[in-house]
Amino acid sequence: MTRELTTQEQFDAFAEEVARELGTHCRTAELTDYGRGWGRLVIDGDGRALRLCQPDDRRPDRLKIHAALPDETKMTAPSIGVTASSPRHVAREITRRLYPLHAEAAQQAAEIAARQEAEESSRRAVAEAVAGALPGARIEEQYRRTRVIWQHDTRPPGEHGPVQVDSVTVLVGPSGEGVQAEASGRPSSMIAMLAAFAQAARE
Repeated sequence: MTRELTTQEQFDAFAEEVARELGTHCRTAELTDYGRGWGRLVIDGDGRALRLCQPDDRRPDRLKIHAALPDETKMTAPSIGVTASSPRHVAREITRRLYPLHAEAAQQAAEIAARQEAEESSRRAVAEAVAGALPGARIEEQYRRTRVIWQHDTRPPGEHGPVQVDSVTVLVGPSGEGVQAEASGRPSSMIAMLAAFAQAARE
């Protein structure tokens, strides 16, 4: 017989029964970030978490169960819809349908995190090398980019008047495999810089 879960207390008790059906190491906890309907967190002994929710109070017999991932900004967590016919039925559907999707998503999330960590490490190394070649430069982190900015006031010390600045801005790409540079300033500075670059490229 389908359960109609019309209060948070009923839903909490149902979630506790689902957790027991899933295994002795499962427990439930408050689901603090769920804004509509009833919700409960189910956590197993390995730290794997599920969000057990009733999203539509007009259908109290229908549940939505989401696999919780460490970082859901990078990928969408898998979910399934289940009828609240019994805690055993819900637990069986979680085991049969959601756990395989959860394992696949967790693997993909780990691979994405590893790629991003390697990418950030490579980009950071290049940005630090660029900053080392431009003493006094500042580094600004952006999404999958790093900007290195160097500026030099060309006025003699103590002299007043319009600011005269030579500047170089270098954008380091996602994996540090390429950089884009933009320079501006006095013609004499820019010509000297371009000549030095051309000389280095020939050597």
